[in-house]
Amino acid sequence: MSEQEGTRTWQAFLSFPLGKRLEKPRQQGLTMIIDKGLGLVETKDILHVCGQYIDFFKLGFGTPALYAPEVLEEKVHIIKSFGIDIYPGGTFFEVAILQEKIEEYLYLAKSIGFTAIEVSDGTITLPPEIREKAIARAAELGFKVLTEVGKKNGKHHPVQHLVEEIRRDLQHGAYRVILEGRESGINVGLYDDQGRFIQEELEELLCGIGDPRVLIWEAPRKNQQEELILRFGPNVNLGNIPPHEVLALEALRVGLRADTLKSTLERIYV
Repeated sequence: MSEQEGTRTWQAFLSFPLGKRLEKPRQQGLTMIIDKGLGLVETKDILHVCGQYIDFFKLGFGTPALYAPEVLEEKVHIIKSFGIDIYPGGTFFEVAILQEKIEEYLYLAKSIGFTAIEVSDGTITLPPEIREKAIARAAELGFKVLTEVGKKNGKHHPVQHLVEEIRRDLQHGAYRVILEGRESGINVGLYDDQGRFIQEELEELLCGIGDPRVLIWEAPRKNQQEELILRFGPNVNLGNIPPHEVLALEALRVGLRADTLKSTLERIYV
């Protein structure tokens, strides 16, 4: 067998145009996917194909309450076996807050095997002191706490309010802060009604927080992912990625899609 025939990986002789990705377990370059109800077989298939590229697995909305208990526990176990953090969606947390059942919510999530918790107020109004207690309590129970800032109804908070909330969340124990983008990426958070960044607000946010690595950007649309990758590099934290688009995103991250490959060509020939 020749040396060429013995080469089993593309990376043995090809370099990724936008550079190498950090390997798991990683603190940056996180990919969070949103699962709206994958079955066990489909979950296993996705994890076998691209589990190495997934860091957080969100069971969207309140879907964890709708699984048969034994199916949910098996699904959580499967996902954790691939070294992936799994957590219920933030809307489910908000229901627990409204019904004053947050302690029960956290204990059940822990007993099922969830490893992370999202603390959000995208739909409800959550007083700062309750938000802070929820973050601290979840962290105390051993959860990796993700918080979310921004509203789901398209209402734009002043950017300075978001900056202050991000800083407080991190101070009280949040691991990362998610910037709201929903599943659509349209007319929410820092996105306009075409799904494009509102540039003035984006610049104001970045100036206010200093280090963008504390954020997970919900970016379900390819143009949003492309802009963030080209601005911050292949190891930017991205969230609300549909499960079947993980490999496509990974290709975008490293310059194996025309959308980001063209940026390297521009640097070479300009």
